[in-house]
Amino acid sequence: MRAAERKGFLDWLKKSPYDIVCVQETKVSDPCVLNAEMLNPDGFSSYWACSTEKKGYSGVAIFSRLAPENIKTDFGKNILSQEGRVLQLDFKKFTLLNIYFPNGGASDERLKYKLEFYKEFLEYIKRLEKNGKKIIFCGDVNTAHNEIDLARPKENIDNSGFMPIEREWLDKFAEAGFIDTFRFFHPDKKNYYTWWDMKTRARERNVGWRLDYFYASKSLKKNLKTAAIMPSIMGSDHCPIGLKITV
Repeated sequence: MRAAERKGFLDWLKKSPYDIVCVQETKVSDPCVLNAEMLNPDGFSSYWACSTEKKGYSGVAIFSRLAPENIKTDFGKNILSQEGRVLQLDFKKFTLLNIYFPNGGASDERLKYKLEFYKEFLEYIKRLEKNGKKIIFCGDVNTAHNEIDLARPKENIDNSGFMPIEREWLDKFAEAGFIDTFRFFHPDKKNYYTWWDMKTRARERNVGWRLDYFYASKSLKKNLKTAAIMPSIMGSDHCPIGLKITV
């Protein structure tokens, strides 16, 4: 977050038209070490989920102009409560979950961890829906769903982030009724990505992956208005994505 601040994140946030802004991989272990402007930018309140197991690792945050009715970071003794990857805000008309899904590329163990995370998360949001919640979840899903979602699908079929065993979980989100909002509005749009490898200067050539998503419950289908990817906004190896809804 300090690096983002140096690159103009707060200036961008204050000028933005958005009611809610979600960020992932904050690497913040304790929000108290941040300055007051980062914790409470003009017009926004901030909410944080932090890794308690590894300092300076993972972490998610939400900046919101709207006051939530409830805030949740503890999901019991399960994988969702580990590593500061899940932050839930309950609003009157919908529940928002900001997620930093694990990356499975480091080892076989981390791939298993990622797949278990998908499993527990899907079970959790299904329970929320059964209890009457309308769900929006967003973040770095760390998987490109279909060939249209990355520049070089054939070369990456065996790499984490596009392996069939990972992509199956995004199929399961769809089967459970959760809408990939970008594809809802742009089913055939090509060459729109949200992450590029910095080491190979892939962004300059637009050799990217669509790893970041807004998903919504099918009960919110009529509320969906637009979804966008904003590749022109710099500052990270990811770019922002947006969703407009009516409530």
